[in-house]
Amino acid sequence: MASEDQHEEIDHILKSWQFEPGRLTARLVTAADGRDVLQMRIEMGLLQMETSGRPDGEKPFNFNSYLEYLQAQYVADDSIMLTDDDCLEIDREFVQLYHRRICWLALREYERAVRDADHTLSLMDVCRDHSSDEEWIDSHEHFRPFVMFHRIQAKALIELEKHTPEHAIEELTSGVEQLRAVYQEYSPENDFEEDELHVRLIELRESLREQFEVGQTLNEQLADAVANERYEQAAKLRDRISKREDPR
Repeated sequence: MASEDQHEEIDHILKSWQFEPGRLTARLVTAADGRDVLQMRIEMGLLQMETSGRPDGEKPFNFNSYLEYLQAQYVADDSIMLTDDDCLEIDREFVQLYHRRICWLALREYERAVRDADHTLSLMDVCRDHSSDEEWIDSHEHFRPFVMFHRIQAKALIELEKHTPEHAIEELTSGVEQLRAVYQEYSPENDFEEDELHVRLIELRESLREQFEVGQTLNEQLADAVANERYEQAAKLRDRISKREDPR
């Protein structure tokens, strides 16, 4: 028994990978069976997550996630309401996806971060549309702007990596307006301009503009031309934007 306990402990991992207070540390490692797994160092150990499907590797009712299971039920009957057991499983999936999403962001795996953010937002939609517990719904809707914030950041950084700084800036501008719409729907009494998430997105956008010396983007020029009724210029800008997005 002693030899088995010694084999199962993880002291050697914890000693070689120190916890750093105030800093999220994550890594991708190869498991014994050859698959990649994601690890997050926490103060008294580590979390290990699968890189796709549910982070805990479970397959609820043989589906890749509880979201997929619920979506399959709604194809047959969209009027089905969530049970207490459903709510428990949804909450578990929310927490797991949060941990994996912040790890992807820390590792600059932005496409994977977007995937998990989309999964979380879809789960929030299920909560909103299929539960009668307003307090429980609100407990999740409260985090919708935060999840969107992560998604907007990640999408912009994908554009920066794959396309141009101008594309990244436009993604941030578009994301800010999406976030504004959510605030107007759920928190109209709050000052969106002073909101921390909004401020941080604007700071990122303007830092990219300064770093890469980007002036007004084509879409910003178009908005300005339309606002000032310069319709001929607006038509030319639309043509340039169309050619940029479809270079064939």
